[in-house]
Amino acid sequence: MSTHTATDNPYRFNPSSGTSNVLNRALRDNWWLIALRGLLGVIFGVVALLFPGATILSLVLLFSAYMLVDGLFATVAAVRAARERARWGYLLLQGIASIATAVIAFLWPAITVVAFILLIAAWSIVSGCLMLSAAFRIDERHGRWWLAFGGILSLVYGVLLILAPLLGALVLAWWIGAFSLVFGVALIILAFRLRRRLRTLPPGMLPQQT
Repeated sequence: MSTHTATDNPYRFNPSSGTSNVLNRALRDNWWLIALRGLLGVIFGVVALLFPGATILSLVLLFSAYMLVDGLFATVAAVRAARERARWGYLLLQGIASIATAVIAFLWPAITVVAFILLIAAWSIVSGCLMLSAAFRIDERHGRWWLAFGGILSLVYGVLLILAPLLGALVLAWWIGAFSLVFGVALIILAFRLRRRLRTLPPGMLPQQT
């Protein structure tokens, strides 16, 4: 007579084992959703690498739509606040600014892209200056020259973005595409590993079809 209990079954869900088993089962049973997400990531990555201009334009239009919705919500909130005799000026100003930004981004997407790239350039230059300043305040044994090297790279990157912002936007689209492609491939590999794991389960442990 076998002395094995239910807890000896490695495939059986045991509530006492915590949330890890719950997450394992959820990922395993929905492997196809992970595969679909990975496939979409790969498709977006390939499109971004092949058509970087269209990718940046799509991101700008998405940003425009978001700002428009945000502005409308802020305006509605301002009107409701005014009816209740609460402070509404800031909400209305925020709504108008968001709607104006959405209109500018939609009508002149190139200006929006350039402004975004210049913002990244400013951040890169400020970060580079701070890194250089910190590099000469630490001991050489603590990686002074590596920190200084990173600061110089950050400064050079910021200056190049200012000199050629559209080229910076192109490189940004390629980076987004490369990340999306690698991320999508990783998800697809994960999905098929989960699918192989699902096939090793006993019939009684397979997810129920509804």
